[in-house]
Amino acid sequence: MRAILAASTAVLLAAGPAGAAEKPDAQLSAIAKSVDEARLRATIEKLIGFGTRHTLSDRASPTRGIGAAERWAAAQFEAMSKECGGCLEVQVPKQTFTGKRVPTPSEVGAILAIQRGTSDPARVIVISGHIDSRVSDPMNAISDAPGANDDASGVAAVMEAARVLSKYKFPATLVFAALEGEEQGLLGGKVLADFAVQRGWKVEANLNNDIVGNTHGQSGVVVRDRVRVFSEGTKSVETPEQANQRRYNGGEVDSPSRNLARFVDALADRQAADLGKLDVMMVYRTDRYGRGGDQVEMLAKGFPAVRVTEAAEHYDRQHQDLRTENGRVYGDTIDGVDFPYLARVTRLNAMTMAALARAPAPPEGVKIEGAVSPDTKLSWMPVDGAAGYRVHWRGTTEPQWSQSRDVTGTSTTLQGIVIDDWFFGVSSLAADGSQSPVVFPGPAGSFISPPTPPKQP
Repeated sequence: MRAILAASTAVLLAAGPAGAAEKPDAQLSAIAKSVDEARLRATIEKLIGFGTRHTLSDRASPTRGIGAAERWAAAQFEAMSKECGGCLEVQVPKQTFTGKRVPTPSEVGAILAIQRGTSDPARVIVISGHIDSRVSDPMNAISDAPGANDDASGVAAVMEAARVLSKYKFPATLVFAALEGEEQGLLGGKVLADFAVQRGWKVEANLNNDIVGNTHGQSGVVVRDRVRVFSEGTKSVETPEQANQRRYNGGEVDSPSRNLARFVDALADRQAADLGKLDVMMVYRTDRYGRGGDQVEMLAKGFPAVRVTEAAEHYDRQHQDLRTENGRVYGDTIDGVDFPYLARVTRLNAMTMAALARAPAPPEGVKIEGAVSPDTKLSWMPVDGAAGYRVHWRGTTEPQWSQSRDVTGTSTTLQGIVIDDWFFGVSSLAADGSQSPVVFPGPAGSFISPPTPPKQP
């Protein structure tokens, strides 16, 4: 036993810690520096100026309601496109919904700016936030609902990321999305997810930014140096057969969404100087307890997605009528937004999108072998544009990939590394060192999910 452990340790040391040679990236730093705090503020002020952005509010008024907000957001994207020579395709797909919070048939839209990739346009990276707002009564479409933090902050991050990243070109397609209908049942998220399916997009990542600008928690705590990234542990589209395999062999904490969260966390550590000590707190949940966001609809289609949200929420500032009771102030107003913090979160999003879009696609068909063997073998399909690959492994209770080895082919054998004791994965590498998210072997970790089967009658 001691001999086996010694051999394993020797191999681990030879391989080295995952990402040990990676240094801050100059292009990502330039992207971070381009984020303008004043523009974030101006966007939120403009959105507040529409009075209410409730999904069921006025759609005809030029100055008030969701219709005016929708047209303004689309016009902003069009102006950005003009600045970059028409690099953004602006679309506003809509669906008609009826439901508990939509008592009469109503159109709900998703305001999209699509920056087509140069060489791998079917692969898509999405950032989203919801443009609608509400007060205490989710059906009140009349009262002022500023929604400064929930979720004008997320929309401001989306629009600023679009402005900054439209100055660059990337192999993969970027999509910037301002979604309506979140407060009425994640309706805009469904519009986006359905549109992605109709377009045949291979969505590699959805960064859903919802409530990302506040730093003062309801308990009195102030948290300016942390942002939470929520991710599902097992795929929403997992079949019963896949679930049985995953329960036995592992994968509960290695869905593509979870490894997307790990990618964001590792990038934040590497680019720490650009973020002003903004640490990513990975939360192993799809969303906050008993609550949800538009990324849930993307997950339902099999697309990897995470929710990005502030570390300390203040519930008096969410879904509240504007009022003061017994000296206690309620309402989601702009004084609750910490703009330096929002700028750091926006930088993280923009850098993540760029890092994902310029790297090769995650490997497909990752397989693993090693039962009753002292060695572990991994293999995968070749990835277009990949100059090489990185094989990763970590202890089964470790949160991040801790060991890695670079290879040039599409298979490798890790001698002395016992399959039973570790979790494994593979990422693609570009010639410049850009790296895809890590892919866990088998269906549990695959970034490309099969189409969701139709529900049985």
